Amino acid sequence: MAATAQQGVAAGAARRPRGRAALVLAICCCSIFIVGLDTSALNVALPSIQRDLHASIQGAQWTLASYMLALASFLIVSASIGDRMGRRRVFQVGLVVFAIGSLLCALAPSLGWLIAFRVLQGLGGSMLNPVALSIISNTFTERRARARAIGFWGSTVGLSIAAGPILGGALVQAFTWRAIFLINVPIALTAMVLAGRYIRESMAATRRRFDPVGQALLVVTVGSLAFGIIEVPMEGWTSPVIIGCFVATVAGLLGFVWWERHHSEPLIDLRFFRSPPFAGATAIALLAFTAQGGFLLLNTFYLQDVLDFSPVEAGLAILPMAALLAVTSPISGRVVARWGPRPSLAIGGSSVFVAGLITVIPRDDPHYARLFVMYALIGFGLGWINAAITNTAVAGMPNRQAGVAAGIASTMRQLGQSLGVAIIGSIIAGQVVDVVAQTPAFMRAYHASWAVIGAIGLANLIIGLATTSRRAMRSAELNTDRMGAAARD
Repeated sequence: MAATAQQGVAAGAARRPRGRAALVLAICCCSIFIVGLDTSALNVALPSIQRDLHASIQGAQWTLASYMLALASFLIVSASIGDRMGRRRVFQVGLVVFAIGSLLCALAPSLGWLIAFRVLQGLGGSMLNPVALSIISNTFTERRARARAIGFWGSTVGLSIAAGPILGGALVQAFTWRAIFLINVPIALTAMVLAGRYIRESMAATRRRFDPVGQALLVVTVGSLAFGIIEVPMEGWTSPVIIGCFVATVAGLLGFVWWERHHSEPLIDLRFFRSPPFAGATAIALLAFTAQGGFLLLNTFYLQDVLDFSPVEAGLAILPMAALLAVTSPISGRVVARWGPRPSLAIGGSSVFVAGLITVIPRDDPHYARLFVMYALIGFGLGWINAAITNTAVAGMPNRQAGVAAGIASTMRQLGQSLGVAIIGSIIAGQVVDVVAQTPAFMRAYHASWAVIGAIGLANLIIGLATTSRRAMRSAELNTDRMGAAARD
């Protein structure tokens, strides 16, 4: 009897850590869900925001781009701060900042204030994803358990993209676009309280120094590039403002490269880019999410302003893309684990390329069938690509650098979404001012935008095959050996 009681106590003690770990994973997944949801849900609300706040197409673009630029610019430094000051503490601060930013966005009286509050929201979001991933890695220390936890974490991204358009459309139609921001507040605050109760504080064993100069140069580079692309249709290519933006982009990039090469603890170790798989993964992440960001913006206007869909109908129309992205991501993950990233990158790049080619189908064909196929191919392709990006990024990297490499790939994802909004929005704004009143002009921009998306798919296919060859993998191994030798010296 005593032995049975002791066994029961032991079993309960074993279950409690597993239960705590599962709860920590759920809390962390809540953070990535609301960060991803805020992009996919808001896309459906853009026409409503444009009408309510009397905004131009460029103004609508900035409600998305400002958020994603803040995320992209501060992801790496937020991870560094978490390692230095405590991951749970930074995670909780990020949730509070995200909740405050969301509440202010819901109350924004004008477009300018909405964009400013979106930057605050993005700053809070930048403290969530990389820090939460570090918390998960610190909680799940056994290799297989960690792989399963990170796989569940990754599938949450697909879930947020799938749920976003439907939830966003329902909230806009039932209430207003402001409800999309209000729903974040209780989720973020609940996660913050639970994090304080169940997540143990942790810090990195080796704390890297801050790199404020590198961070500032990174913000200048990505911010000026996005601003220039978005504002070209209004200002013109020869405008001093646009020329100044692109000069600032080039100067910022050159300054960033020079500084990072000479800084003892750089924000981004440029030696990573000597590894073909890593360089390819960052390029693929940038391009693939440029396609995704541009696709969501383009088809939001097409479905609601050209086809006259309601917000809910528009959300449901995009569901084939989101659902296939969510379904194929874990399948691709298993393929990558068994055969490496090459097959996934080839399938994904080909699918996105074919989706772009479908725009050459004559316009008197059934457009709903064409839309379904195009949307399904985009989701299918991006799902295969997304799972392979992180694996390709860390392939050949030293273990101590794997987290930083994955963080850089995540930054490229966010930057790609920003550029997708900027580039496709610029193509649309260059043709039309009012989508409803200028439908023929919008359709020209629509087909040009799909051609860009198709070209991105082809580029991803070529880069993926080139940077995952045997020769490329051998080069990555040599780069790892050189970095390891330099660290020992």
